[in-house]
Amino acid sequence: MLHIVILAAGEGRRMNSSRPKVLQPIGGRPMLDHLLDTVQALSPERVHVVVGAGGEQVQAALAGRDCDFVTQAERLGTGHAAQQALPGIDPQARVLVLPGDMPLVRASTLQALLAVEAELALLSFRADDPTGYGRILRDAQGQVQAIREEKDASEAERRVDEVNSGVLVASASRLIDWLGRVRADNAQGEYYLTDCIGLAAGDGARVEALVADDAGELQGANDRAQLAELEAVFQGRARQALMAAGATLAAPDTVQIRGQVGVGRDVFIDANVTLVGAIELGDGVQIGPGCVLEDSQLAAGTCLKPYSVLEGATTTGACTIGPFARLRAGTVLARDVKIGNFVETKKASFAAGAKASHLSYIGDAEVGAEANLGAGTITCNYDGVNKHRTVIGERAFVGSNSALVAPVEVGAEATVGAGTVLTRRAPDGELTVARARQRTVADWKRPTPKTAED
Repeated sequence: MLHIVILAAGEGRRMNSSRPKVLQPIGGRPMLDHLLDTVQALSPERVHVVVGAGGEQVQAALAGRDCDFVTQAERLGTGHAAQQALPGIDPQARVLVLPGDMPLVRASTLQALLAVEAELALLSFRADDPTGYGRILRDAQGQVQAIREEKDASEAERRVDEVNSGVLVASASRLIDWLGRVRADNAQGEYYLTDCIGLAAGDGARVEALVADDAGELQGANDRAQLAELEAVFQGRARQALMAAGATLAAPDTVQIRGQVGVGRDVFIDANVTLVGAIELGDGVQIGPGCVLEDSQLAAGTCLKPYSVLEGATTTGACTIGPFARLRAGTVLARDVKIGNFVETKKASFAAGAKASHLSYIGDAEVGAEANLGAGTITCNYDGVNKHRTVIGERAFVGSNSALVAPVEVGAEATVGAGTVLTRRAPDGELTVARARQRTVADWKRPTPKTAED
């Protein structure tokens, strides 16, 4: 039986932020959110999150998560924080304790730690610069004896490059015993979780430190510079995953992934593309340079031309979008639809073969199959208070610079003359024109500039 305790009570003062440290984003999601995904892969009996400053924000951000929240009312150190969770855990259970600002740790690394045969096992790593980390102290035989926090370490101890990650596992009963004996007689005046290692070794318990192969996955973030370092690692991993799944990235370092992205085979993603939220790209999707996609799904064969922005858009068949198009939430495009340059859509469905090729706004609308909307067509969907719907029938043709004042309908195979302001239904198969009659004024003279004498 495994219980997981995540220490998420830190304020993160060096972040200089109004949000708790564990809610700082990596890849568009809170650090703690990444960690919770990872530990769920271990199939724990229960996950306990210890919160402190900003605890209400943490609980609100994780409202959909199945975990227990425990409050550390006083910030008296990591040992004190872990103690807050232990009363709710069966003493016979194993307890895996992790810091909440470790978004990149892999489930396989944690599984390897759980497989270590020891009464207390911890994760360590080799640091090129160990500054700020607790040092792993071993005896002449290589057995772990203690962890020394930097502020309490001697000069010789500070030269040790094997450092503590903050991750350990032991039985709940042993942790309760060791934490009950921890004292705050240190430079910080805090109860250190790491003091359990020295107590365990002193009791003759077997203590093992598993040195991680990849130090990067165990790093946390105490300031925004370190947060940027974690972001860089995350982005590298995410890009590698896309390429392994079948996507070609023309300039990998310029692609930003801020969510969860799924790709089919032979997807092509050009330079300076940003993917946000839940993204699904079908086989053969082409994404041009400078595009931004948020919470969108593109069917196989869809071509997104340069500098287009999609927010909550869906294509159900291969179609062409852009360049410089903006598809807003609720846009659904069927096969062979064309949305051209400087076209904006919102809550609009386009049936197979429909086209809006230039300079149009189509909102709260239903566009029938093979309908063609000329340049400058707009649906006037908002009356200042409410939104209204426009329905455009199959094979309808709307001439350039037309305004369709909703609620209104354009019939199947209807033609709307260029420059029309449509306020009533355009009948099926008929030409409808609503514009001022053109006339030429005879003998009209263009005004001339006034002179000083005038």
